[in-house]
Amino acid sequence: MFDDLPPDLDRLETLRVWHALWVQRIDRKIAAVRQREREAEHGRRTRPKPPEWLVELGIGDGRPPVKVHAGDCHMTGKRHRPVDRDEARRLLAAGLPGCTHCQPDVLVMLRSR
Repeated sequence: MFDDLPPDLDRLETLRVWHALWVQRIDRKIAAVRQREREAEHGRRTRPKPPEWLVELGIGDGRPPVKVHAGDCHMTGKRHRPVDRDEARRLLAAGLPGCTHCQPDVLVMLRSR
C-alpha cells in the first residue's frame, strides 16, 4: 500500500490542523462567492427598467435637445434625459433629428400601433 503520510502522531496532527485551516478558508471563500452571486442576482431583479425613449442634450445654456434616441440605444451621449413616447413623438414632429443608429422616428411609429 502506498502511504506518503508521516508515521508519527505529532506530524499527523499538525497536518490535520493545517488541512482543517485550509478547509475553513475554502468554506469562507465559498460563502463569500455565494453571497456575491446572491447580491448580483438581486441587483439584476431589482434594476429599474430602462426608459423607452431618451433625448440627448446639447452643451451650453439650457442644454437644448439635440437628438431623440430609443431607450436602449448605446449611441446616446452622457447628457440625456428620459422622455415618454408622446414627448418623443412631439420632438420628432417638431424637426428634432432622430439617431441614425436606433432610428427612433421609425420605432416611435411602430411602437404606437
